Amino acid sequence: MTKITWTTKAFKDLSVDEYFEILHLRTAVFVVEQDCPYQEVDEKDRQSFHLFGRAEKGEVIAVTRILPQGVSYDEVSIGRVALKKTYRGKGIADTLMLETLKFIEQEFGKQAIRISAQEYLLKYYTKHGFKQVGKMYLEDDIPHIEMLIQ
Repeated sequence: MTKITWTTKAFKDLSVDEYFEILHLRTAVFVVEQDCPYQEVDEKDRQSFHLFGRAEKGEVIAVTRILPQGVSYDEVSIGRVALKKTYRGKGIADTLMLETLKFIEQEFGKQAIRISAQEYLLKYYTKHGFKQVGKMYLEDDIPHIEMLIQ
């Protein structure tokens, strides 16, 4: 199994290289792989915590963006969940979500978390305690659903 080192930092604490690596992975997944031209970098990055995982050789292979209450929703939220394609199917995505939820509880306490999930990931997020709270909608021409952990 791949050994991953997990790090979480506020935007202001990221090095230039760390932020570059995070954006490189997010762009590879959400813009290139999903063939979806959209504004990947936004002002929410500055207000967020960024959790990222490095494989043995130091490469950033997994990321999430953790947004405090009031940035995207009234609740804390998670976005930009990405795993490098060559590492999928090995349980790393589950560890990524567990690390993300653990950080949220440590930083913000136990509370509701709202996400806008790509619809094909419904089963993945349900496995981690999220429940669908709205109907499917299109965001950047990709089916999404709002989900919530109470």
